[in-house]
Amino acid sequence: MTRKAFFFFFCTPIFFTVVCFSRPASGERFDEIFQPSWAADHLLYDGEVVQLKLDNFTGTGFGSKSKYLFGKATAEIKLAPGDSAGTVTAFYMSSDGPNHHEFDFEFLGNSSGEPILVQTNVYVNGVGNREQRVGLWFDPTADFHSYGILWNRQQVVKKKTKSWERELAFPDDQPMGIYSSIWNADDWATQGGRVKIDWSHAPFVTTYRGFWVDACECPAGTGAGAGEEDMKRCAGQGNEQGRRYWWQEPMMEELSLHQSHQLLWVRNHHLVYDYCADSARFPAAPPECEP
Repeated sequence: MTRKAFFFFFCTPIFFTVVCFSRPASGERFDEIFQPSWAADHLLYDGEVVQLKLDNFTGTGFGSKSKYLFGKATAEIKLAPGDSAGTVTAFYMSSDGPNHHEFDFEFLGNSSGEPILVQTNVYVNGVGNREQRVGLWFDPTADFHSYGILWNRQQVVKKKTKSWERELAFPDDQPMGIYSSIWNADDWATQGGRVKIDWSHAPFVTTYRGFWVDACECPAGTGAGAGEEDMKRCAGQGNEQGRRYWWQEPMMEELSLHQSHQLLWVRNHHLVYDYCADSARFPAAPPECEP
């Protein structure tokens, strides 16, 4: 069983949920949803369990066979144990092309005994630079935890400020695939690249199970944008029953009071980097960072 915990990362104004909760490791078969995206010989699939391996030859990754416009994707992940400095395990959603949208989780490997950091980022029309880093207060290498990305027309945004509406497009018009990978990032991942990968500890193996996708499949949206009918259908408009999807219900459009308190706890106790507070990098605060 996974350990019971709930926590939320807020990438202003984009909102990510990462939820760790107790439930059986069940869901959909990996090969029904995903396929290897590169270095298939470094991806091991045995029933319900998938392993991605990084060695001094290559890393590997997988991606969903379909793309989606709104919904939720989760996977139970156990990160590579021990001294994993310089490695990155990424779990993310992304559309295609240079003007893509993307929601990132990047788990940054570290030396043995040091906290694992998770970095979030958001790309809108190909522009990112919205990193936040949080130190995890549990050991993500010792057990499986369930990580989920929830995306709808409201919930990915905690608050839609006037500056956001004026300066930035809202990422609701490009279907995204679901991806994960492990790779060598020792030029930046651990202490700004000062700590390199110790290949004597290879292979570095990240393990997955319990894949679950509950999202609006968007088969026509394989390019830069979704078709008009897909946009309406995935927004809960004009579908055959005229029904709303669960992620469009009013209760899903904002955090509950309890979730808001959890978010504040994480930010107050475990946030180690916030691009909104980096005046050296951004002398003028990005518009979405304004209160």
